[in-house]
Amino acid sequence: MRDSIARAISACLHTLLSYLLPAQGKRRKCTPPAVAEPYVSPWTRPWTSPSKEEAAAIFRRQAEADAVRERLQQERRQAAAYATLGVDHPYTYDGAPFGPDDFRASA
Repeated sequence: MRDSIARAISACLHTLLSYLLPAQGKRRKCTPPAVAEPYVSPWTRPWTSPSKEEAAAIFRRQAEADAVRERLQQERRQAAAYATLGVDHPYTYDGAPFGPDDFRASA
């Protein structure tokens, strides 16, 4: 009886100590701290900017996007004006469940 009590207490202590003390084996070994890369000031290298061609492409894409946005806004205004007059305007968009032909068929 004493042996079983002693084993139970020993097992409990072993479990508690395993939670409190660090692990054994390779995980217990201290690893050297990682070497930090030396600081490099951003002012030590020249300023890099887009080339003339890259800048022109950026402005061209921006102008095209603005033109598309303006065209869509104009089409929305036209559709709203026709709606106030009671006329169906064939306003469609990509992925619309209907096309311009559906408006002509109902008229």
